[in-house]
Amino acid sequence: MQPNDCFIMISRWMLVVVCFAIAGCDSADTKKHRFLLKGNAELADRHEDAAIRYFNEALKIDSCFADAHNNLGTLYFRQKDYGQAIQYYSQAIGCDPGFVPAYFNRANTFYELKDGKSALADIENVLRSKPDTVPGIFLKGLIYTQLKQFSEAETAFRKILAIDSANTEAITNLGTVLYYKGDYRAARGVLSKAVSHKANEADALNTLSQVALAENDFAAALSLVDKAIALNGTNAFYKNNKGYILLRMNSPDKALPYIDESIVLDPYNSYAYRNKGLYYLQRNDAVNAIKMLTRAVELDTYTEQVHFYLMEAYVLDKNMEQSCAELQIAKAHDEPATTLVIPNCRP
Repeated sequence: MQPNDCFIMISRWMLVVVCFAIAGCDSADTKKHRFLLKGNAELADRHEDAAIRYFNEALKIDSCFADAHNNLGTLYFRQKDYGQAIQYYSQAIGCDPGFVPAYFNRANTFYELKDGKSALADIENVLRSKPDTVPGIFLKGLIYTQLKQFSEAETAFRKILAIDSANTEAITNLGTVLYYKGDYRAARGVLSKAVSHKANEADALNTLSQVALAENDFAAALSLVDKAIALNGTNAFYKNNKGYILLRMNSPDKALPYIDESIVLDPYNSYAYRNKGLYYLQRNDAVNAIKMLTRAVELDTYTEQVHFYLMEAYVLDKNMEQSCAELQIAKAHDEPATTLVIPNCRP
């Protein structure tokens, strides 16, 4: 089974910022490390302009100072300027091809950019040096999940639990992967364990709501997502999921406020736009349905069932040529419900 909605709030491992303790001498090496430490302190205090200045002072002393390049990459990552972050991490690696923190950080950035293949190559580099490092294995599991290679993701999360059986993030993500694989019974068992851990209780309840939804138990799905929202009322994914459950219950007017709130909280979640498109479909508003579904495709063309819903919207709009084109894309993406045959569409 493919992901039904972008609903998981995955706890992420922090990026690696490199720092040093230095002695009281005044060599060039000591000076560049002193600037590095000052930059780290400013970065920790979120004084980013000052941090950039200190890191660049270090680079004036040594233009191939991998640690400074790495930490500048982390600064830009925090600003969500992923292109700049990639450049600095790549410069760090170019200066020191064995610099493991930069590989980890670049993998994390490629993951954010949804470039799973590049992310996987970098995290494999990390794990060759440190095969049992939990943050590396965890990120590998996330990358495999993003690539929809769910068996490999399951293996990664189970490996973490073999190292640390109480790792609640790994438990929650294992349950989510089992849900993606369609093993609802196993997912429910794992996620029920995660609910007992307060730190991950809301995520586990939210994912359990999707398990119930997949089994068409709408009452249970709604109850579970409401419990997740009660624990974290500002989570965009939870709000969007409640909207989707209400759409599945044919209650579009009740669904819309949750979907809109989700978009305000996170304007880059393609599933929220897909769900708003589905709302307009239920209202027979082809123009706005096409607008919302197209936005979802712009954000992520692999959003579940988005091309199938676009096909339906174009049928409603009487644009059969475009409807046929969306049907072909939906089939290529193995979207559910694509056995539908539209007259005059080429097979």
